[in-house]
Amino acid sequence: MSTDLTAGPAARTAPLPGLALLASERVPRYTSYPTAPHFHAGIGPADYVDWLADLDPTQPVSLYLHVPFCEHLCWYCGCNAQVLRRPEALSAFADRLIRELWMVADAAPGRLKVTHLHWGGGTPTQLPPAVLERVMQAIADRYALDEDAEVAVEIDPRVMTPAMASTLGRCGFNRASLGVQDFTPHVQAAIGRVQSYDVVARTVDLLRDAGVGQLNFDLMYGLPQQTEGDCVTTVERCLRLYPDRFAMFGYAHVPWMRKQQGLIDASTLPDGDARMRQFESAAARLQAEGFQRVGLDHFALPDDPLAEAARAGRLHRNFQGYTTDPAEVLLAVGPSAIGQLPQGFVQNKTGPRDWSADIDAGRLATKGGIAISADDRQRAGIIKRLMCDFAVDLEAACGGDGPAVRRFAPELARLRELAAQGIVELDGGTVTVRPWARLYVRSVAAVFDAYLGKGPARHSRSV
Repeated sequence: MSTDLTAGPAARTAPLPGLALLASERVPRYTSYPTAPHFHAGIGPADYVDWLADLDPTQPVSLYLHVPFCEHLCWYCGCNAQVLRRPEALSAFADRLIRELWMVADAAPGRLKVTHLHWGGGTPTQLPPAVLERVMQAIADRYALDEDAEVAVEIDPRVMTPAMASTLGRCGFNRASLGVQDFTPHVQAAIGRVQSYDVVARTVDLLRDAGVGQLNFDLMYGLPQQTEGDCVTTVERCLRLYPDRFAMFGYAHVPWMRKQQGLIDASTLPDGDARMRQFESAAARLQAEGFQRVGLDHFALPDDPLAEAARAGRLHRNFQGYTTDPAEVLLAVGPSAIGQLPQGFVQNKTGPRDWSADIDAGRLATKGGIAISADDRQRAGIIKRLMCDFAVDLEAACGGDGPAVRRFAPELARLRELAAQGIVELDGGTVTVRPWARLYVRSVAAVFDAYLGKGPARHSRSV
């Protein structure tokens, strides 16, 4: 399905009926389905080994490495991260990361071809340069890294050094995501992350000089004390540095999950309507400069592969967000890392100590996961297309498993309510999120989530 994603939300004089309710809903971000809160301990290391043994070695895979350490812990952060600065401890962590990479490779039926490699965190560049290079060499020793592979890393500009930039270039990294968030001093003070424009500009120069030429900027809206003008000013300053892509993430205030968020004064957070205006104003500024809106919250230049994939209906979504990566297998290593295989999802133990104990004992650190059913797979496909294209053909998604009107009768009843409110359009078996309601696509996708509301899971607000 090819979908026009270039248009931003249409202007409106009054909120649509039902949008206020959708904005208050707490729903998953749908980087997977089923989502992580529904993983369970019934999936363990033995299951993971069996699933790895059944992989087709002729099919490409993606590889994700999670480094849960930072120089400083930002108050807004919702990631699994903690402060660790000691070089010897970081080196010991890397040794275990290598051992886990080897265990995964040994369990597979052959040498796996990697077409996408992503380092996330935390701050992966917190590792000393020689240590990061050692891990990259271990990957090359046990995996077949495709010569055209996308090799990406998440970066905190505050800790970037010339030595690290040189190492990234030498190791073949070709994409970096820089955490910018917001450039205004009062917002930076409110989130515990002081980072000047000059620091970011210096990092951009270091990376480009080292040959890391594809740059993403990660920005945030909905932060404490943040205004619509702050978001636009930050975008305008970022544009001077000519990144290839932007991501505009909404801040999720979940202090019950991340204790450091308790340092943020919740009374200074913008309300739902203010958040929406922040996003739409920033999006309009990016689109005025020629960036194409991709999916829910990404923006890319028209000739960028991500924008091309969106226009062609080939956009994908995984734990790293929107991607061109079509691989059905995502192998993930490091504490809390989540992997995806044809049989289901697996997740490592979250705490570095627990993860380390298993790796030192020579076993995979799988703490849980979920085996996916045929129903899960079908719903996952529907949710992915809604999140990527804002539209889905339910009849095609059913794949001959009975007509959609019978297969998804309860879901269609809810969709008709949303259609009456002007949020979606129903045309036969096709569901389309209207342009002005695209910011609420997570709530539309949640209509097909058979797990939502079951168990103790708590999610962030829809917008």
